[in-house]
Parts: sequence; structure tokens; C-alpha cells
Amino acid sequence: MNRSASPGVAILLCTYNGQPYLHAQLDSIATQSSPHWCIWASDDGSRDNTLTILAEYRSKWPAGCLSIVHGPGNGFVANFLSLACNAEIQANYYAFCDQDDIWETDKLQRALDWLQTVQDGVPALYCARTRLVDAENREIGLSPLAVRPLCFVHALTQNPASGNTMVFNHAACALLRQAGANVEVVAHDWWLYLLVTGAGGAVFYDPVPSLRYRQHGGNLVGMKRNWLARLLRLRTLREVWQGNFRQGNDRHIRALQQGHVTLTPQNRLMLDNFVRARSRWLLPRLWGLWQVGVYREPLWSHVGLIAAAIFKKI
Repeated sequence: MNRSASPGVAILLCTYNGQPYLHAQLDSIATQSSPHWCIWASDDGSRDNTLTILAEYRSKWPAGCLSIVHGPGNGFVANFLSLACNAEIQANYYAFCDQDDIWETDKLQRALDWLQTVQDGVPALYCARTRLVDAENREIGLSPLAVRPLCFVHALTQNPASGNTMVFNHAACALLRQAGANVEVVAHDWWLYLLVTGAGGAVFYDPVPSLRYRQHGGNLVGMKRNWLARLLRLRTLREVWQGNFRQGNDRHIRALQQGHVTLTPQNRLMLDNFVRARSRWLLPRLWGLWQVGVYREPLWSHVGLIAAAIFKKI
């Protein structure tokens, strides 16, 4: 494995009882065409052989390739944020990493090719489509393709890509650290999308799949395709009706309003208008949300957003 003295990408790997698939994930990272990386693994209290596997790779890889820390033990969102906000981790770029995927060989290089075109100091976030596979790594489809512009008004109601595809620069990581590791948000990846777009940063969605996203009974967040998509839609509608979607928006709004977040004046106004529209009665609410311009993809999801707006579930 060709190594550099100063890795350019800090891979933020969160683990919890990851024994069945962790070997494959670590092996795929080792084959990256971009050799300038190191892994920071935060284990959240595994009871299987996850820590043994991590220690095995740490011992056989060159020194400094893999560091192991203990997570906060409060779920995957807190675990990822604890890594991203760890001031000991300093790199030019950072990549979120799940324990059970398989990275394509050029995953990091494709991200770096775009990130390095962004001006220094501008928060930048790369994300991509995924190739869905089953527990045995058999392909079962692709994640939905994002086609509309990625911007703050979109981030208010949807995250376009899985966090396991996200690679971001130090300026974007600084936004996470400024907001703090203890912020209460729905997901670390959605939060990063909100912060980067809110600060006027750059976001690029790569339509080329960057990894094999394993779908199995044990993963925390998965994509369902084909006939299972119908069940996902029903579940999403049920969550919207029960108020989970609105509660999640409440959490993001509180986090954005706490004063530790950088928003452009225009996006601050958009946030204020979004907050104001949510609390109005029906017609002013719909008109206000339309003026803000919030949307979701694909079409069925946007239809669900409209329904949520009508019933004050947004």
C-alpha cells in the first residue's frame, strides 16, 4: 500500500457491532487509487469482534493509517459528529464512512478531483449516487438520482445523498465544529448539507455511484428499491402524519438558530420566512412555503411535501 507522510483525507469511520462486513469495507479502502488517507474509527460500544478486527488492521497497516477512539455511546449521529468535531483530527479533506459498505476503487479520487477545484476557504461538499447491493454483495439497483439544484431551500426539507458518499473540505468541517458535537439534529449528513449550503458553500452531486451500499437487516439507514419502495413511501407518509417530519424540522431550525451557525444574509432570510410560513394558517402557509421554494425529489416525495404542508406537518 503506497502511503504519504501527510494523509490528505481523514476517513471518519463509525462502528457498532460491525464484525460481519467490516473486513470488506477496510479492504476496499486499502485499494483506493488515491493513497493519501488515514482512518479514524470511533467504536460506539461493540460487543462483537469489531474492536479486534480494527486492531488487526491497525497492526498490519503502516503506523498512523488507523486510529481507534471510543464513541459517546449515544447513537450513530452523535458518533459521527463526535469524530467530525474532534480537534485532534486535522486534514485537508474528510470522508464519512459506514462500517458495512464497499468502496469503489476511485471513490476518494473522484471526490478529490472536484473538491480541489473549489477555492480555498469555501466550504465544499461532494456526494454521490450509490449502487445498492444485498447482504451478499449482489446488485439490486441504484439510489434515486438527484437532478434539481442543491441549495439551502432544498436542504430545509431533504438531504439528497447518503452520508457514506460524502467527502468535504476543511472549511466545511469547520462549520460542523463551530456548531458543536452536541447539536440535536436528525442526521449528521443532512446537518452537513444544511451547514454548507446555508453558508453559501459549494455542493456537487456525482451521478456516478461511488460505493456499494449494502442493504441488510442490521444497517441503521437503508435504501429500498423496486417493490419495497412502496413500503418506504407508506412508512414515510405515516411518519409525516405522526409528526416525525415536523419534529425533525423543529430540531434543525433550533440548531440553525442557536447562534453557532454561519448563514448568508439571504439564507438567514429564507430560514426566517420558512419558520414564519410553517406557523400560519392554511392559505398563507402554502403561499409562504411556495415563496421560500422548498422542494423534495423525486416527484412522489414532493407530493408528500405538499400534503405535509396542507396538514401542517412540515
